[in-house]
Amino acid sequence: MNFQRMADLNLSGKRVLIREDLNVPVKNGKITSDARLRAALPTIKQALQQGAAVIVCSHLGRPVEGEPKPEQ
Repeated sequence: MNFQRMADLNLSGKRVLIREDLNVPVKNGKITSDARLRAALPTIKQALQQGAAVIVCSHLGRPVEGEPKPEQ
């Protein structure tokens, strides 16, 4: 199977959505390890250097079983 590499794409002026697993460990409201954030940086920087408008999305935590609660 052949995959295109990001370095081979023309990203100049394009919007690029990067979905990363940035679910970092948090204890008492503080990030205890930024390893996942640091691991994502080369991809984000490469897209920016190629002239892309970068959008990064992720989530924090795991969903809890049960009924969804509306935002307050």
